[in-house]
Amino acid sequence: MSEARVFESTVPETGAGERLDVFAAALAGVTRSRAGALIREGRVTVDGAPQAKAGFALKPGMAVRVAVPEAAPATAVAEDIDLDIVYQDDDLAVVFKPSGMVVHPAAGNERGTLVNALLKHLDNLSGIGGEIRPGIVHRIDKDTSGLLLVAKNDFAHVALSEQIRAHTVKRAYRAVVIGGFREPSGTVEGPIGRHPTDRKRMAIVPGGREAVTHWAVLTPLRGATLIEARLTTGRTHQIRVHMASIGHPVLGDPVYGPKKSPYPVQGGQLLHAFRLGFTHPRTGEEMLFEAPPEPRFTYWVEKLRV
Repeated sequence: MSEARVFESTVPETGAGERLDVFAAALAGVTRSRAGALIREGRVTVDGAPQAKAGFALKPGMAVRVAVPEAAPATAVAEDIDLDIVYQDDDLAVVFKPSGMVVHPAAGNERGTLVNALLKHLDNLSGIGGEIRPGIVHRIDKDTSGLLLVAKNDFAHVALSEQIRAHTVKRAYRAVVIGGFREPSGTVEGPIGRHPTDRKRMAIVPGGREAVTHWAVLTPLRGATLIEARLTTGRTHQIRVHMASIGHPVLGDPVYGPKKSPYPVQGGQLLHAFRLGFTHPRTGEEMLFEAPPEPRFTYWVEKLRV
Protein backbone atom coordinates (compact mmCIF):
# COMPACT_ATOMS: atom_id res chain seq x y z
CA MET A 1 0.00 0.00 0.00
CA SER A 2 1.13 3.56 -0.66
CA GLU A 3 2.24 5.99 2.04
CA ALA A 4 -0.67 7.00 4.21
CA ARG A 5 -1.73 9.38 6.92
CA VAL A 6 -2.80 7.41 9.98
CA PHE A 7 -5.64 8.39 12.33
CA GLU A 8 -6.27 6.48 15.56
CA SER A 9 -8.83 6.76 18.33
CA THR A 10 -10.60 4.76 20.99
CA VAL A 11 -14.38 4.61 20.77
CA PRO A 12 -15.86 6.67 23.65
CA GLU A 13 -18.85 5.65 25.75
CA THR A 14 -21.04 7.93 23.62
CA GLY A 15 -19.98 6.00 20.49
CA ALA A 16 -21.70 2.75 21.45
CA GLY A 17 -23.45 1.27 18.42
CA GLU A 18 -22.09 3.83 15.94
CA ARG A 19 -21.38 2.54 12.43
CA LEU A 20 -17.73 2.04 11.57
CA ASP A 21 -17.91 4.10 8.37
CA VAL A 22 -19.46 7.04 10.24
CA PHE A 23 -16.84 6.89 12.99
CA ALA A 24 -13.96 6.46 10.52
CA ALA A 25 -15.16 9.36 8.36
CA ALA A 26 -15.23 11.71 11.35
CA LEU A 27 -11.90 10.42 12.64
CA ALA A 28 -10.02 10.85 9.34
CA GLY A 29 -11.90 13.91 8.09
CA VAL A 30 -13.18 12.23 4.94
CA THR A 31 -16.62 11.68 3.46
CA ARG A 32 -18.63 8.63 4.49
CA SER A 33 -18.41 7.18 0.98
CA ARG A 34 -14.63 7.59 1.06
CA ALA A 35 -14.51 5.90 4.48
CA GLY A 36 -16.50 3.01 3.02
CA ALA A 37 -13.94 2.66 0.23
CA LEU A 38 -11.08 2.66 2.76
CA ILE A 39 -12.87 -0.09 4.72
CA ARG A 40 -13.24 -2.20 1.56
CA GLU A 41 -9.54 -1.68 0.81
CA GLY A 42 -8.59 -3.03 4.25
CA ARG A 43 -7.27 0.32 5.47
CA VAL A 44 -9.49 0.45 8.56
CA THR A 45 -8.83 -1.79 11.55
CA VAL A 46 -10.73 -2.39 14.76
CA ASP A 47 -8.64 -3.65 17.69
CA GLY A 48 -5.81 -4.36 15.25
CA ALA A 49 -7.79 -6.44 12.73
CA PRO A 50 -9.22 -5.24 9.39
CA GLN A 51 -12.98 -4.86 9.52
CA ALA A 52 -14.66 -5.26 6.14
CA LYS A 53 -18.20 -4.24 7.14
CA ALA A 54 -18.96 -0.52 6.86
CA GLY A 55 -22.01 -1.01 9.08
CA PHE A 56 -20.09 -2.78 11.85
CA ALA A 57 -21.44 -1.55 15.21
CA LEU A 58 -18.70 -0.22 17.44
CA LYS A 59 -18.42 -0.71 21.20
CA PRO A 60 -16.83 1.65 23.75
CA GLY A 61 -13.11 1.01 24.20
CA MET A 62 -12.51 -0.42 20.74
CA ALA A 63 -9.39 0.94 19.02
CA VAL A 64 -10.05 2.21 15.49
CA ARG A 65 -7.21 2.95 13.08
CA VAL A 66 -7.71 4.56 9.65
CA ALA A 67 -4.90 4.75 7.08
CA VAL A 68 -5.65 7.30 4.37
CA PRO A 69 -3.28 7.02 1.38
CA GLU A 70 -1.87 10.18 -0.12
CA ALA A 71 -3.91 11.37 -3.09
CA ALA A 72 -2.62 10.10 -6.41
CA PRO A 73 -1.92 12.51 -9.27
CA ALA A 74 -4.93 13.28 -11.43
CA THR A 75 -5.40 11.05 -14.44
CA ALA A 76 -7.51 13.70 -16.18
CA VAL A 77 -5.65 16.21 -18.34
CA ALA A 78 -5.94 19.95 -17.75
CA GLU A 79 -7.47 21.65 -20.79
CA ASP A 80 -7.78 25.33 -21.61
CA ILE A 81 -11.56 25.27 -21.90
CA ASP A 82 -13.58 28.42 -21.31
CA LEU A 83 -15.07 28.24 -17.84
CA ASP A 84 -17.53 30.61 -16.22
CA ILE A 85 -16.41 30.84 -12.58
CA VAL A 86 -19.28 32.57 -10.79
CA TYR A 87 -17.48 32.71 -7.44
CA GLN A 88 -14.35 31.34 -5.80
CA ASP A 89 -12.24 31.68 -2.66
CA ASP A 90 -9.58 29.52 -1.00
CA ASP A 91 -12.12 26.83 -0.06
CA LEU A 92 -14.61 26.51 -2.86
CA ALA A 93 -15.83 27.63 -6.24
CA VAL A 94 -19.24 27.95 -7.89
CA VAL A 95 -19.09 27.40 -11.64
CA PHE A 96 -21.57 27.45 -14.50
CA LYS A 97 -21.68 24.21 -16.49
CA PRO A 98 -23.07 24.63 -20.01
CA SER A 99 -25.39 22.02 -21.50
CA GLY A 100 -23.54 19.42 -23.53
CA MET A 101 -20.57 19.25 -21.13
CA VAL A 102 -19.92 16.10 -19.11
CA VAL A 103 -18.85 16.65 -15.49
CA HIS A 104 -16.36 13.77 -15.07
CA PRO A 105 -14.11 12.07 -17.65
CA ALA A 106 -15.31 8.57 -18.49
CA ALA A 107 -15.06 6.06 -21.31
CA GLY A 108 -15.92 7.93 -24.49
CA ASN A 109 -15.66 11.30 -22.74
CA GLU A 110 -12.04 11.55 -21.60
CA ARG A 111 -11.59 15.13 -22.80
CA GLY A 112 -13.62 18.33 -22.81
CA THR A 113 -15.24 17.70 -19.44
CA LEU A 114 -15.80 20.09 -16.57
CA VAL A 115 -13.02 18.36 -14.59
CA ASN A 116 -10.58 18.96 -17.46
CA ALA A 117 -11.47 22.65 -17.37
CA LEU A 118 -11.25 22.88 -13.58
CA LEU A 119 -7.78 21.32 -13.57
CA LYS A 120 -6.67 24.23 -15.77
CA HIS A 121 -8.45 27.07 -13.99
CA LEU A 122 -8.26 26.11 -10.29
CA ASP A 123 -4.99 25.85 -8.36
CA ASN A 124 -6.05 24.20 -5.12
CA LEU A 125 -7.75 20.86 -5.67
CA SER A 126 -9.42 18.43 -3.31
CA GLY A 127 -7.88 14.96 -3.09
CA ILE A 128 -10.45 13.51 -0.77
CA GLY A 129 -11.70 11.00 -3.33
CA GLY A 130 -8.23 9.44 -3.48
CA GLU A 131 -7.11 11.39 -6.53
CA ILE A 132 -5.86 14.97 -6.74
CA ARG A 133 -8.70 16.58 -8.67
CA PRO A 134 -11.39 19.22 -8.25
CA GLY A 135 -13.75 18.16 -5.49
CA ILE A 136 -17.01 17.72 -7.33
CA VAL A 137 -19.50 17.41 -4.46
CA HIS A 138 -22.61 17.04 -6.64
CA ARG A 139 -23.32 16.64 -10.35
CA ILE A 140 -25.77 17.62 -13.03
CA ASP A 141 -26.45 15.72 -16.24
CA LYS A 142 -24.54 16.32 -19.45
CA ASP A 143 -27.38 18.16 -21.19
CA THR A 144 -28.49 20.07 -18.07
CA SER A 145 -27.00 23.52 -17.65
CA GLY A 146 -26.41 25.46 -14.47
CA LEU A 147 -24.56 25.97 -11.22
CA LEU A 148 -22.19 23.46 -9.65
CA LEU A 149 -20.35 23.58 -6.34
CA VAL A 150 -16.67 22.61 -6.27
CA ALA A 151 -14.53 22.00 -3.17
CA LYS A 152 -10.93 23.21 -3.40
CA ASN A 153 -9.63 21.35 -0.34
CA ASP A 154 -10.50 18.34 1.78
CA PHE A 155 -11.94 20.41 4.64
CA ALA A 156 -14.47 22.05 2.33
CA HIS A 157 -15.23 18.78 0.56
CA VAL A 158 -16.19 17.00 3.78
CA ALA A 159 -18.25 19.92 5.09
CA LEU A 160 -20.12 20.50 1.83
CA SER A 161 -20.76 16.78 1.34
CA GLU A 162 -22.30 16.66 4.81
CA GLN A 163 -24.60 19.56 3.91
CA ILE A 164 -25.75 17.68 0.83
CA ARG A 165 -26.31 14.52 2.87
CA ALA A 166 -28.31 16.54 5.41
CA HIS A 167 -30.41 18.06 2.58
CA THR A 168 -29.54 21.62 3.63
CA VAL A 169 -28.08 22.67 0.28
CA LYS A 170 -30.72 24.67 -1.62
CA ARG A 171 -31.02 23.58 -5.24
CA ALA A 172 -33.69 24.87 -7.58
CA TYR A 173 -34.15 24.21 -11.28
CA ARG A 174 -36.13 25.66 -14.14
CA ALA A 175 -37.60 23.21 -16.62
CA VAL A 176 -39.92 23.23 -19.60
CA VAL A 177 -42.11 20.15 -19.31
CA ILE A 178 -44.67 18.72 -21.70
CA GLY A 179 -48.35 19.41 -21.01
CA GLY A 180 -50.32 21.62 -18.64
CA PHE A 181 -51.21 21.32 -14.95
CA ARG A 182 -54.49 21.62 -13.07
CA GLU A 183 -52.74 22.34 -9.79
CA PRO A 184 -50.30 25.23 -9.25
CA SER A 185 -47.79 23.07 -7.39
CA GLY A 186 -47.14 19.59 -6.09
CA THR A 187 -44.65 17.07 -4.79
CA VAL A 188 -43.42 13.84 -6.33
CA GLU A 189 -42.11 11.17 -3.98
CA GLY A 190 -40.74 7.91 -5.33
CA PRO A 191 -37.57 5.90 -4.61
CA ILE A 192 -35.12 6.02 -7.52
CA GLY A 193 -32.74 3.27 -8.61
CA ARG A 194 -31.43 1.63 -11.75
CA HIS A 195 -34.07 0.52 -14.24
CA PRO A 196 -34.54 -3.24 -13.86
CA THR A 197 -33.93 -3.98 -17.55
CA ASP A 198 -32.13 -0.92 -18.94
CA ARG A 199 -29.01 -0.09 -16.91
CA LYS A 200 -28.57 3.28 -18.66
CA ARG A 201 -31.89 4.52 -17.28
CA MET A 202 -33.09 5.32 -13.78
CA ALA A 203 -36.62 4.56 -12.58
CA ILE A 204 -38.92 4.61 -9.58
CA VAL A 205 -38.28 1.16 -8.16
CA PRO A 206 -38.94 -0.69 -4.89
CA GLY A 207 -35.83 -0.52 -2.76
CA GLY A 208 -34.51 2.56 -4.57
CA ARG A 209 -33.08 5.57 -2.76
CA GLU A 210 -35.52 8.06 -1.28
CA ALA A 211 -36.24 10.92 -3.67
CA VAL A 212 -38.47 13.98 -3.26
CA THR A 213 -39.10 16.67 -5.87
CA HIS A 214 -41.26 19.76 -5.31
CA TRP A 215 -42.59 21.52 -8.42
CA ALA A 216 -44.47 24.76 -9.04
CA VAL A 217 -45.94 26.26 -12.20
CA LEU A 218 -44.24 29.47 -13.32
CA THR A 219 -45.69 30.05 -16.79
CA PRO A 220 -48.23 28.04 -18.84
CA LEU A 221 -46.96 27.61 -22.40
CA ARG A 222 -48.41 26.24 -25.62
CA GLY A 223 -48.48 22.48 -25.05
CA ALA A 224 -45.95 22.82 -22.26
CA THR A 225 -45.26 24.53 -18.92
CA LEU A 226 -42.33 26.39 -17.45
CA ILE A 227 -41.89 25.08 -13.91
CA GLU A 228 -39.56 25.46 -10.96
CA ALA A 229 -38.39 22.23 -9.36
CA ARG A 230 -36.77 22.09 -5.94
CA LEU A 231 -34.86 19.06 -4.74
CA THR A 232 -35.01 17.71 -1.23
CA THR A 233 -32.78 14.85 -2.38
CA GLY A 234 -30.41 14.74 -5.33
CA ARG A 235 -30.64 11.40 -7.11
CA THR A 236 -29.36 10.67 -10.61
CA HIS A 237 -31.86 11.99 -13.21
CA GLN A 238 -34.28 12.78 -10.36
CA ILE A 239 -36.29 15.62 -11.90
CA ARG A 240 -36.39 13.89 -15.28
CA VAL A 241 -37.64 10.61 -13.79
CA HIS A 242 -40.12 12.19 -11.39
CA MET A 243 -41.71 14.57 -13.90
CA ALA A 244 -41.99 11.80 -16.50
CA SER A 245 -43.65 9.59 -13.86
CA ILE A 246 -46.55 12.05 -13.51
CA GLY A 247 -46.97 12.46 -17.26
CA HIS A 248 -44.93 15.64 -17.70
CA PRO A 249 -41.49 14.69 -19.06
CA VAL A 250 -38.96 17.46 -19.61
CA LEU A 251 -39.18 18.77 -23.16
CA GLY A 252 -36.29 17.55 -25.29
CA ASP A 253 -35.43 14.66 -22.97
CA PRO A 254 -34.16 11.84 -25.24
CA VAL A 255 -34.32 9.21 -22.49
CA TYR A 256 -37.50 9.81 -20.49
CA GLY A 257 -39.50 11.84 -22.99
CA PRO A 258 -41.87 10.50 -25.65
CA LYS A 259 -40.38 8.88 -28.74
CA LYS A 260 -41.98 11.62 -30.83
CA SER A 261 -41.52 15.01 -29.18
CA PRO A 262 -44.19 17.66 -29.81
CA TYR A 263 -41.43 20.18 -30.62
CA PRO A 264 -38.04 19.70 -32.35
CA VAL A 265 -35.85 20.61 -29.39
CA GLN A 266 -32.17 19.97 -30.09
CA GLY A 267 -29.38 19.47 -27.56
CA GLY A 268 -31.21 17.53 -24.89
CA GLN A 269 -33.67 18.30 -22.09
CA LEU A 270 -34.65 21.89 -21.25
CA LEU A 271 -33.49 21.71 -17.65
CA HIS A 272 -31.43 24.37 -15.90
CA ALA A 273 -29.96 24.50 -12.37
CA PHE A 274 -30.56 28.18 -11.70
CA ARG A 275 -30.21 28.51 -7.93
CA LEU A 276 -27.64 27.15 -5.47
CA GLY A 277 -27.52 27.97 -1.76
CA PHE A 278 -25.32 26.60 1.03
CA THR A 279 -23.49 27.53 4.21
CA HIS A 280 -19.83 28.44 3.71
CA PRO A 281 -17.90 25.65 5.48
CA ARG A 282 -15.30 27.98 7.01
CA THR A 283 -17.06 31.30 7.65
CA GLY A 284 -20.59 30.05 8.32
CA GLU A 285 -21.95 32.65 5.89
CA GLU A 286 -25.11 31.81 3.98
CA MET A 287 -24.23 31.82 0.27
CA LEU A 288 -26.82 32.06 -2.52
CA PHE A 289 -26.18 32.15 -6.26
CA GLU A 290 -28.48 32.34 -9.28
CA ALA A 291 -27.71 32.11 -12.98
CA PRO A 292 -30.00 32.74 -15.97
CA PRO A 293 -30.58 29.88 -18.44
CA GLU A 294 -28.80 29.53 -21.76
CA PRO A 295 -30.17 31.10 -24.97
CA ARG A 296 -31.58 27.80 -26.27
CA PHE A 297 -33.69 27.45 -23.10
CA THR A 298 -34.93 31.03 -23.34
CA TYR A 299 -35.64 30.58 -27.07
CA TRP A 300 -38.12 27.76 -26.45
CA VAL A 301 -39.81 29.54 -23.55
CA GLU A 302 -40.43 32.57 -25.76
CA LYS A 303 -41.42 30.49 -28.77
CA LEU A 304 -44.06 28.60 -26.79
CA ARG A 305 -45.56 31.54 -24.92
CA VAL A 306 -49.34 31.52 -25.21
